[in-house]
Amino acid sequence: MLEHFSREPLAYIARSPSVQLITNSRSRFADCRRYGSGPARSFVNPLLFQANFTITMTMIDTPSEARAKRDAHAPSALRCTALVKRYSDVVAVDSLDLEVRAGECFGLLGPNGAGKTTTVEILEGLTTPDGGTVEVLGLRWGEGKDHALRERLGVQLQETQLAEKLTVEETLRLFRSFYKRGRDTSSVIRTAELEEKQHARVGKLSGGQKQRLAVACALVSDPDILFLDEPTTGLDPQARLKLWEIIEQFQREGGTILLTTHYMEEAARLCDRVAIMDHGKIIALDTPSALIASLGADQIVEFSIKGALQDADINRLPGVRSLRERNGGYSLTVSEIGAALPALLAEIEGQGAQLITLTTHQATLEDVFVSLTGRTLRDD
Repeated sequence: MLEHFSREPLAYIARSPSVQLITNSRSRFADCRRYGSGPARSFVNPLLFQANFTITMTMIDTPSEARAKRDAHAPSALRCTALVKRYSDVVAVDSLDLEVRAGECFGLLGPNGAGKTTTVEILEGLTTPDGGTVEVLGLRWGEGKDHALRERLGVQLQETQLAEKLTVEETLRLFRSFYKRGRDTSSVIRTAELEEKQHARVGKLSGGQKQRLAVACALVSDPDILFLDEPTTGLDPQARLKLWEIIEQFQREGGTILLTTHYMEEAARLCDRVAIMDHGKIIALDTPSALIASLGADQIVEFSIKGALQDADINRLPGVRSLRERNGGYSLTVSEIGAALPALLAEIEGQGAQLITLTTHQATLEDVFVSLTGRTLRDD
């Protein structure tokens, strides 16, 4: 698909997901994959400026999106139908239908309390549903093959408690002893980049190192499916990147991942497909780029003013798709930033209001969630 832009802010276009850029001054190509490059992939098992350019933009698929299309008919690794779980008067999971294909990294996104963790714990066999059916690798929990099924799963819980007096190597040997099959502990230590810490006690590790060890404990069984429940919460950016690389390697080797997160950049980098959950239901499901494209906009413009605005006049501005009041200001969903921004500034001035702040950003999965629910993914 080709689209032509004149006098668009070049920096904005260069930040767009998955583009090749060709300028009229001289040809140059840039593969600007969303949040970095490389294929998408995708732990401890407790279960046993403006430019005068004309730009041609050729949309290409990221590796994860290309794989999602290629594997559309892959067999199911996980499947649940009409899944229900209640706690007293709270419906945590509400008639949920979900399928995860073999070899894909599937993301469950949503705020706290959306039902992500409960759904994952049911799929892992840790929690019994009140209704619905669950199939994991073609088997069902409670039909006499639970032990064999647990051997094929790697699970990282939202909070993992390991024995702090054991060393990294001792911890991995302990977890390896739980399984009939598995990987050599030394190779898992290398995968987790913990060679320098293999003789250190768990209690002396940093937060990022403990998370990598938790992942290593899940990988030591050589699982077919890896369950990750918000694996990078609380980690600094460098530690998060290292953990992403481990997840990516697991998927490159053919593994299937079910990931829960509320970090949009994490889902966009790692996941082939994502499902957005809210109040126990899936409210949207597709590839990250397709969900963002469903907004019908490339940019979000957020601004605050002193004074009042006539919303109807803003909605009629060129390139504006929608207007929403948010956090004491306004949020515009915009399809043509080059036309909308000058028109917005002129309209604010024309209405006698004073601009206080204005920011723009490329549309993200968080904007999709806000558009669907009116709340952010980090709202309590």
